Amino acid sequence: MGVFHSVQGDSLTILQAPGYVSFQKGDWPISGEKIPDMVALTMGFSVQEDLSWPGLRAGQLFQRPRANVLVVVRGVDSLALPQNVASYPLENPVPFTLDSVAETVHSLFADDTPVVLQLAPSEERLYMLGKANAVFEDLPVTLQQIRSRLSQDGSVLASLPLNSLNRNAEADLLFLSEVQVLHDITALLQRHRHLAQDHSPDLYSLELSGLEELGRRYGQDSPQYRDATAILANVLQKFGEDVFGLYGDSAVVEVVTVKSFEAPLTRKSRSILESKQISNPGSPYNLAYKYNFNYAVIFNIVLWLMIILALAVIVISYNLWNMDPGYDSIIYRMTNQKIRLD
Repeated sequence: MGVFHSVQGDSLTILQAPGYVSFQKGDWPISGEKIPDMVALTMGFSVQEDLSWPGLRAGQLFQRPRANVLVVVRGVDSLALPQNVASYPLENPVPFTLDSVAETVHSLFADDTPVVLQLAPSEERLYMLGKANAVFEDLPVTLQQIRSRLSQDGSVLASLPLNSLNRNAEADLLFLSEVQVLHDITALLQRHRHLAQDHSPDLYSLELSGLEELGRRYGQDSPQYRDATAILANVLQKFGEDVFGLYGDSAVVEVVTVKSFEAPLTRKSRSILESKQISNPGSPYNLAYKYNFNYAVIFNIVLWLMIILALAVIVISYNLWNMDPGYDSIIYRMTNQKIRLD
């Protein structure tokens, strides 16, 4: 764990990481579109193109973290996170998703039902696979559910120093709702500690836009925005420590802070508690099937089996064509002896 290292502008901060995932300190910028590849490599997966970024070194071959948690914070370019492993400038902040990593986790560990949770409270977007369906089924998703949760026992409103924030204002309530979701995720993980004991890695992707709404509503020089920024920095620091501890110090926790994305992110919405969907038969848009990582294995088996069978047919046909029935066939040989006896 290192001391706070400030990065001006949009940034990627590694809050927590085990020792065998080697992040190097430095000001090496990373492109937003490369974040999914970086996450995949930290989990021990291969990527289509090599990540030529010196911030992450090759780790141990037989050790991989049990979980990866990525939190994207919109509306601020940096947060004062006093304890972190490393921090890097983020360039080309284009929208990105971890869909490819989620599909890799699901395809490689389908029998172990890993946890895959992607959540954006402001857009009421939730995507879950595997054990997440059972563990996080009570997680408030819609803004109405989260606001109702804020009025219940154990709400973060009782412990947060709200200062200038107003729990009745729309923008303030959205920000507080996202803080509540972070609190509830760690609470559910503490209740289901067995998730960290299995052999399949878990993936969490959270997108928070409460600060962006506060900046739009009050301005970034307002006391509401400053108070919310300080609250979120403290909450994320504790969130990272809690998740890291729950997974036995074997989790990577990253925070991406971006003032604004360069292009709006267009995604197909998914239903809440969606079950596994890897292929899309009957798509009205004529989309291709999702890539199956067993394709290369099956292709080679079928290809070489066909080649061997074709060669066998050619060799057998050649020998039958050039066979002398009188000498090479026992049927004709016995027939000739019977004719001579008669």
